[in-house]
Amino acid sequence: MAGEPTSQSPIPLDACAETGLGARRRHSGGWFAIRQEAPLWQTIACSVLCLVVCGGLWWFLTRGPGEERFISYAVLPSPAETFGSFKSLWFDRGLTRNLFVTLKRLSLGFGLAAAVGIPLGILCGCFTRINAFFLPISLFGRNIPLAALIPLTFSLFGIGEQQKIMFIFLACVAFILSDTAGAIQDVGSQYIDTAYTLGASRWQVILKVLVPLAMPNVFNSLRLLFGLAFGYIMLAETIKLGTESGGLGDIINMSQKRNNREHVILVLLIIPVVALCIDRVLYWVQRELFPHRFGGWGLLNKALRIVLHGWEDLKGLVFHRGAAESQSLAGDAAPRTPAA
Repeated sequence: MAGEPTSQSPIPLDACAETGLGARRRHSGGWFAIRQEAPLWQTIACSVLCLVVCGGLWWFLTRGPGEERFISYAVLPSPAETFGSFKSLWFDRGLTRNLFVTLKRLSLGFGLAAAVGIPLGILCGCFTRINAFFLPISLFGRNIPLAALIPLTFSLFGIGEQQKIMFIFLACVAFILSDTAGAIQDVGSQYIDTAYTLGASRWQVILKVLVPLAMPNVFNSLRLLFGLAFGYIMLAETIKLGTESGGLGDIINMSQKRNNREHVILVLLIIPVVALCIDRVLYWVQRELFPHRFGGWGLLNKALRIVLHGWEDLKGLVFHRGAAESQSLAGDAAPRTPAA
């Protein structure tokens, strides 16, 4: 009937105007617009401002002589006192040597966890029965308090290097397994159906479809877990064997026993800086390996493709030559019928 709106009726101009007004209101909030991406200089300025505010608050609470401070020296040294002890931390306490020891333990333990957790996670993500088999271990490993693992690793692996490496392994392997399985399961079933339609076998679907599509999420999870593992290693380094380098955790533990608050604070400031530098390196690797997901030039992706294509060509050449030689030997061994 005339005058009644239909599905083909155009949108009223006042509704368009209202929609446009709402959009302008959402995007005209200046610094406080919802989800509006800030320019790079503003991001840097806000971050620097946060550091200045925190440093200024630290200076204000610890300024003046000891008896006039808001917070006493025994609780929190001043910025000048803290950074003035950096020379002693560097030379007398062996900062670089202990930092290298911590990174070595962390890399070995986390690398072992990745070497075990990623293949098992791929199998769990592909086969539900295998996932059900490892589910209790995964739930137990992801929910056990980390501090409870320390006495267990002491009794199983002693108090040497092996204990610290295995502590990181046990603390991370369940998370890597679970995240890898989740990344495999998140791959759309249309990719599997397409691969089967093109004649791919089961293992070809796993190795050439599911794993490549899931690896960007797996690597991103590994990068985030590595930062958490940097904090886990501090727990494992609370006990040192003999005169070995105890790592950053040992520096914190010994400084606390000696009432050396400056070195404790310095190490606590150094750990996030080192972790951030490692994270930026891993993020660059992530961007170069998976440019279609995270941007980047794809340099490592191209190099990996060259290596994989070279391996495929070499494998095809070896197997093709082997098959040709087998056929030739079989032809030579076959009995020849005499000519009529």
